[in-house]
Amino acid sequence: MDLKQYWVKFKTFLKECKRVLKITKKPSKEEFQTIVKICAIGMVVIGILGFIITIGATLIGI
Repeated sequence: MDLKQYWVKFKTFLKECKRVLKITKKPSKEEFQTIVKICAIGMVVIGILGFIITIGATLIGI
């Protein structure tokens, strides 16, 4: 590819970024709290699973 094609792709990318930023909005306090709760629950579940797997592997002797 030559420089002109890269420039066109770059401009297209910038236009898409601008479009996405225009349609996004800041979440409300309630939406943000819900997202934080869901993420926290997910981290706890993954942590518990990892702990159970580690304990199981230790008991088996792996």
